[in-house]
Amino acid sequence: MNEEEKQRLIEMAWQDRTHFDIIRKQLGVTENQVKKIIRKLIGPKAYKRWRKRVQGRRTKHEKLCEHKPTRFQGPW
Repeated sequence: MNEEEKQRLIEMAWQDRTHFDIIRKQLGVTENQVKKIIRKLIGPKAYKRWRKRVQGRRTKHEKLCEHKPTRFQGPW
């Protein structure tokens, strides 16, 4: 994974409305792989905040969420 893909992964992981399924489709990385990569890319406190934020969050799991985006839409 190059730097640009790593930054994109971080943005996608932090954004509430981007499902892990979309990350898998666009970057080919499973939810567990995302967790491992994010752990390496951000600091320990930021990782704990992120895990607390996404754990059990309906919007991060396509089957639990009402809206169905088909791709990541960045903040730009």
